Amino acid sequence: MSEQKNDAEKRPPEMVDIMSLDTYSLLGLFAGLLAEKAWQTMGLRTKPGTHKIETDFDQARVVIDIVSFLAEKVQPRLPDDERRRLEGLVADLKLNYVRLTKTG
Repeated sequence: MSEQKNDAEKRPPEMVDIMSLDTYSLLGLFAGLLAEKAWQTMGLRTKPGTHKIETDFDQARVVIDIVSFLAEKVQPRLPDDERRRLEGLVADLKLNYVRLTKTG
């Protein structure tokens, strides 16, 4: 089994034509991309290509709101495990935003 894992790690990632995805899969993909941007704008991940930490909480709030909206729209069409994963992602984003922006 270890050999299979090593073989899978050596293979290049498969290219997926995003236009061939159904609407809900595409929304899930966008939610994931936007969530990554939220982590960056909260200063919890480095900005790609620069390896710098930058914060912009106004952008973070907008991105989190959009991820939350997309999650709300796509959740009814997801299997339970994916739905829970997406709910957890939104909750983590919101909790971290509150923790980082809390004053006093």
